[in-house]
Amino acid sequence: MRYLVRDRMFAFHEEAWIETEHRERLFRVNRKFLRLRNTFALVDTRGEHVASIVKKAFTFHHTLLIKQDGRLAAKISKRAFTLFGDRFKVRLYDGRRLRIVGNLFDREFDIRHEGTTLAHISRRWFSLRDAYAVDVMAQQDAVLLVILAVCVDHTLQDLKGEKLTNL
Repeated sequence: MRYLVRDRMFAFHEEAWIETEHRERLFRVNRKFLRLRNTFALVDTRGEHVASIVKKAFTFHHTLLIKQDGRLAAKISKRAFTLFGDRFKVRLYDGRRLRIVGNLFDREFDIRHEGTTLAHISRRWFSLRDAYAVDVMAQQDAVLLVILAVCVDHTLQDLKGEKLTNL
């Protein structure tokens, strides 16, 4: 299934919407202000909290924690410097380790587990409303895979100092 992440470019607060390919809104990603750490809340259309994305402070690697149902669901980290190998590594709460590979600078990448592609992320650069597509192949982890795509996109923008999106 394809999901679209659409940023609101002219909002007074920072938010993005996660929609289906048929433009049905599913989740809102909201940045919480006035916190020591960067925190994003993922809420559904009824306003119920689904997950949190928390940027760890004072780490050597750029690290984000994903919390669902009050527990740690995943940890995603980006290496500060690598000559070869993966830049992003994901450790899930159930022990699985995912790799994020592809052309990260053009925002075309895959989330993989043991050679199997779980999701493909593709960004369209030149649109009035900044958006990117997340094609999910593993529906049981669909929400988590979309959250990982948001984390990678935010991390890449944060490290480059870009302000392409509101997140």
